[in-house]
Amino acid sequence: MRLVLQLVGRLLVVVILCLGAATVWATIDAHRSVDRATAASAERVSVALEALYWRELLLRSSRMREQLLPTPQWRTIETMGLISPGICVQIEPAGAFERPLCGQSKGIGQVPPRWFAASVHTLLGSHAPVIRPISARAANAGSVSATPDPNAAIALAWQHILDNIHLALLMAVAIALFASLAIAHTLAPAQQIVAALQRMARGQYRTPLPRFRSIDLAMIGQAVGELGDRLAQAMEERAALTRRLLEIRNDERRVLARELHDEFGQNLAAILAFANTIEVASAQAQDQSRCEVAQDARMISQATHRIMACLRDTLKRLRHPPAEELGLEACLVDLVDSWRSGNATQPMIQLDLKGDLADVRGAVAATAYRMVQECLTNSLRHSSARGIVLRIERRTGAENALLVHVEDDGGGDAAKVAASTGFGLTGIRERVTALGGSLSIADANRGVSVAATIPLAA
Repeated sequence: MRLVLQLVGRLLVVVILCLGAATVWATIDAHRSVDRATAASAERVSVALEALYWRELLLRSSRMREQLLPTPQWRTIETMGLISPGICVQIEPAGAFERPLCGQSKGIGQVPPRWFAASVHTLLGSHAPVIRPISARAANAGSVSATPDPNAAIALAWQHILDNIHLALLMAVAIALFASLAIAHTLAPAQQIVAALQRMARGQYRTPLPRFRSIDLAMIGQAVGELGDRLAQAMEERAALTRRLLEIRNDERRVLARELHDEFGQNLAAILAFANTIEVASAQAQDQSRCEVAQDARMISQATHRIMACLRDTLKRLRHPPAEELGLEACLVDLVDSWRSGNATQPMIQLDLKGDLADVRGAVAATAYRMVQECLTNSLRHSSARGIVLRIERRTGAENALLVHVEDDGGGDAAKVAASTGFGLTGIRERVTALGGSLSIADANRGVSVAATIPLAA
């Protein structure tokens, strides 16, 4: 819309410039038209008086030719009809008390403003009189002198300008209106192109555009379509690569869990068994040294128990979440119950489930479970939250997605959380992106809100 307004504004500037040029040209043409009317009036009157001259010459052949002058009957209505409005004609040599014969000058135009009369007189000057001989073969026949009335000439010029300017102004308005409509109609597809680019910015890369009649807009639309296809292909390749990396990482985690269980776990069990044997054997002795050995054995046993507990927790995190096999709903309920039972003094956790989550399994369930687990861990470790709200909603229909929303009241900064390079949120973002979803981190009323949309089609 801004482009249309800019083009229309430029068009109006061009129209105004053209209108000003037309005004100047109309002024010059009106000034010249007065000179043309003066010359034409002098020519017509001289031709009429030449005929009158030779007629009188024939009727008065007894008189000397040099004594023959135009008769005074030349001031007739017929002669008045030959004189243009605002033009005065005088016969030379003039008779006694003879005044010029002027054309009709009343009502020939509106009274011009003073600035116009002064401008025309300053820029174009005054009108020169036009003299025509009555007869080219008889020099003594006299001449006709035509002079425009200055006031009438200015009024005629002003009227001529008004007539031309009215027509030019009407044409300018019509041109501006129809050109604006044509520009708006031509650039109407630009809104579709902008809307397509906005959809591409939201992730809808393959956005087909109709074929435009304009060649330039058609080329732009084709370029936008090709760009969308390339972006969609790049995002699909990226998602596939991310899924492959996640699979490789999961395989490595499984191998690591197996190695820890088989090697590290068995060695810890053996150390624990040896410590128990030493403790039992030392308990049967009575001297002080054996009591010290028993004490050391108990310390070894306690350290081994702590290491084995830590190992069990690590194995739980390395193994696949049970949500992949058992389903999301049951695993979330079990996760929240375990957090509540293991952290009695921690904030209250509210779980809100909407929709049918029984058949949500596989990678979608694992990603949602990991996200909730990570958000709970961050809220409990890095904030002073008193309450945490978990909302899991399944939306069917055209959307067909799983919405996961975790919000706390710990007073954190969403910008710092989003800019964090920790492995937890980075891994969650990679998982969600690999499934074609989106993750957003924003400020809540009294804390931080983390929301994800995961397509169930994944």
